[in-house]
Amino acid sequence: MNKEELQMLGFEIVAYAGDARSSLLTIIKEARAGNFENVASLMADAEENLNLAHNAQTKCLAAEAEGENLDIGFIFVHGQDHLMTTILLKELTENFVDLYKEKYNK
Repeated sequence: MNKEELQMLGFEIVAYAGDARSSLLTIIKEARAGNFENVASLMADAEENLNLAHNAQTKCLAAEAEGENLDIGFIFVHGQDHLMTTILLKELTENFVDLYKEKYNK
């Protein structure tokens, strides 16, 4: 895998993680307002985008596991950063939704 391919995978990871992040932040805003109708759909969108980002990441992991020497650049590292922080945001969002549901069900 050459440097340009790795850059493209980095951009792919950033794009998918960014889309997931947008869905997750919308979920928190909706839950805060007591609107839970779209939470499941938005969470499914976020999970799909996170899976796509993870699939792009896995291509690099597989190449390296096969012994390929990868020339990782800043764009790919930036993508990894986006992916990991978005995975954390997903976990926090799930907890926020639970808390807001408790609040509005009282």
